[in-house]
Amino acid sequence: MFSKEIYIKRREELRSLVGNGIVLLFGNNESPCNYPANAYYPFRQDSSFIYYYGLRRDGLVGVIDIDAGKEMLIGDDIDIEDIVWYGSVDSVSDMAHQTGISATAPMKELKNICDQAKKSGRKIHFLPPYRFDTKIQIMDLLGIHPSQQKEAASVELIMAVVKMRQCKTDIEIAEIEKACAIGYQMHTHAMRLTRPGLTEKYVGGQVNGMAHSLGEHESFATIFTQHGEIMHGNPSYNILESGRLALCDAGAENSENYCSDNTRTYPVNGKFTQRQLEIYSIVEACHDYALEVARPGVLWYDVHMNVCRMMTDKLKELELMKGDTEEAVQAGAHALFLPHGLGHMMGLDVHDMEGLGQNYVGFDDEIQPSTQFGTNALRCGKRLQEGFVMTDEPGIYFIPDLIDDWRAQGLHKDFINYELVETYKDFGGIRLEDDILITADGCRFLGDKIIPYHPADVEAFMASSVAISE
Repeated sequence: MFSKEIYIKRREELRSLVGNGIVLLFGNNESPCNYPANAYYPFRQDSSFIYYYGLRRDGLVGVIDIDAGKEMLIGDDIDIEDIVWYGSVDSVSDMAHQTGISATAPMKELKNICDQAKKSGRKIHFLPPYRFDTKIQIMDLLGIHPSQQKEAASVELIMAVVKMRQCKTDIEIAEIEKACAIGYQMHTHAMRLTRPGLTEKYVGGQVNGMAHSLGEHESFATIFTQHGEIMHGNPSYNILESGRLALCDAGAENSENYCSDNTRTYPVNGKFTQRQLEIYSIVEACHDYALEVARPGVLWYDVHMNVCRMMTDKLKELELMKGDTEEAVQAGAHALFLPHGLGHMMGLDVHDMEGLGQNYVGFDDEIQPSTQFGTNALRCGKRLQEGFVMTDEPGIYFIPDLIDDWRAQGLHKDFINYELVETYKDFGGIRLEDDILITADGCRFLGDKIIPYHPADVEAFMASSVAISE
């Protein structure tokens, strides 16, 4: 938790941006796994609640009465039976003091506060809920059915939160750097371990263990798979095979819940084949291009589309694509190989603030999301600002079902050499991903060490790891 002055200033700014009414900021409750007492561990607080309060106990709601200039922390103190099982914790009053609030009340009082506000015709602001228990709580408090709560959420509050959270301060950047340092350990540990005969599950489990050992936990479900063409290929019990590629997409949350997110793809046996190198070098070039051009004022959408053009040009050199590059990209033919966006914002959420709505977070009045397959998965398109933290993650994938589907429909046959693509259906996929900070005149890697990604560096690192293990 940062100093309480930071949270006081954040809430003051929030009040000025929202303008009037009452703001309800819901913390999370415990989430049962398979029965009430067996909750998912560790507890994860709502990110916006963390941002404005810094408190990581379940069952809390922050109330900001903008018109009256008052704040209150709502929550119930735990009873003696809970203390027996979980130990003594700070009282709600103690936690309120830690975050710079003097007034507290038990949870039952929140209903009275909301009823009075509604009776007076005052605006009650809340963010779009994503947990079902919070949705039920909002329905009980405000009478809004869960199916209508996304639309009923306060646009004023959403825009205020996005404005405040999108540009990271120095203290936040320092925390993200710590998460990236853990991410470096996770990925290099996976590279050292990877070799034929182990299971995906074993390596993936070791990656998760590193996140839990050095930080709070992983920032999302770890992806470690030989089927890199599956976007969310969680570790299976499949045996790692010589000649295959392993894709590891993993990140950490540090003790302050700031995130990292990196992806590396490398040969299971430590040595790229020529065909793997040909595809890998395209992804590498696209990754490095984004690093060269990302800076304040640049549309991230333009960076993404230029990466798509570069990828198309280079796939044409391998005769996997054909025809006019611009026509192919405008038609969306490149999305057979890149069905996702170049990257997303990152911070307290690995996809930062995504729950607030893509239109508000990654887009604005200047540019709105595309509806075209592939490009519609670009989570951010707006102009970059100093302090943005972005992921740079191009990839090339050979997805057998997608290839079959497009070929059967005759889609983009003027741009795709399906006969040759057919021979790559056992290839898998390659993605490279790093976390970058937009600076005053460009961008830089986050983390003091870069996970090896240039082919020669990858092979040398894996070779040295084998030598050490022997």
